[in-house]
Amino acid sequence: MKNLKNWGTGVALVTPFTSSGTVDKEGLFKLVEHCTQGGVDFLVAMGTTAESATLSKSEKEEVVGWIIEANTAKLPIVLGLGGNNTAAVIEELSNLNSEPFAAILSVAPYYNKPSQEGIFQHFKAIIDHSPLPVILYNVPGRTVSNISAETCLRLAHYSKKVIAVKEASGNVTQISRILNGKPAHFEVLSGDDNLTFPMLCMGAQGVISVSGQLACKAFSSMVEKTRMGHIEEARSIHFRLFELTELLFAEGNPAGVKSGLSHLGILNSGVRLPLVEATDSLSAQLVAAMRSANLM
Repeated sequence: MKNLKNWGTGVALVTPFTSSGTVDKEGLFKLVEHCTQGGVDFLVAMGTTAESATLSKSEKEEVVGWIIEANTAKLPIVLGLGGNNTAAVIEELSNLNSEPFAAILSVAPYYNKPSQEGIFQHFKAIIDHSPLPVILYNVPGRTVSNISAETCLRLAHYSKKVIAVKEASGNVTQISRILNGKPAHFEVLSGDDNLTFPMLCMGAQGVISVSGQLACKAFSSMVEKTRMGHIEEARSIHFRLFELTELLFAEGNPAGVKSGLSHLGILNSGVRLPLVEATDSLSAQLVAAMRSANLM
């Protein structure tokens, strides 16, 4: 259940809500089943896409428990666990029942704008206290805190407990430096859906995807074919999904992917403030793009 060695396609699961705004257990079960049947390789619970910032502690526990329950295929589960208060993250780790999880995904500290040394010491403390392997998460567009290639590699060489980085900087030069200098136990995962194909071609071993939970079969197939060396076939799928993926992020994440999933009858499109649902215009564009990509 916990083997992440083959990596491939992971999906950062959204949190479905009912029309009254409560967490939707039925929608979550349908989503996990949709992803499992679509061929994804692992699940990510409580990532940014889960709207974890607007969930209460009890809701987070409820959602994670339901994901574990719904995961009848026993796919590896990665738990999102990070923040900008290092001591609070360590406390959360100390109270964690690690048994159901393969690893934690820990985002770069946001808002504080730490130096590279501060980022290193933050993650060093997490690594030293984590009962699980650690995946670094670099997404400076959200955190305003870039984990430089040098800091990423310093952490990778610090401990074999650091097994990967989810790289969503969009900086191909930075990603290339990490791929070129990484130790053997450490892998690079795409954190940008439309950069996944080129990153895999450069040597990345997988992705933690948003669109992969909507276009499960196609996206998973693109990843698998690229890793098998079937580049022309993979490139065709990449471009078939390209416009759809662009639209999913046009009005913020996860409003777009929830709208798409609602059109497939899997869950409600509702999000929690300060996010708002996709506009009627974007919703119509998504339907057209999904039909063009043979998803409906």
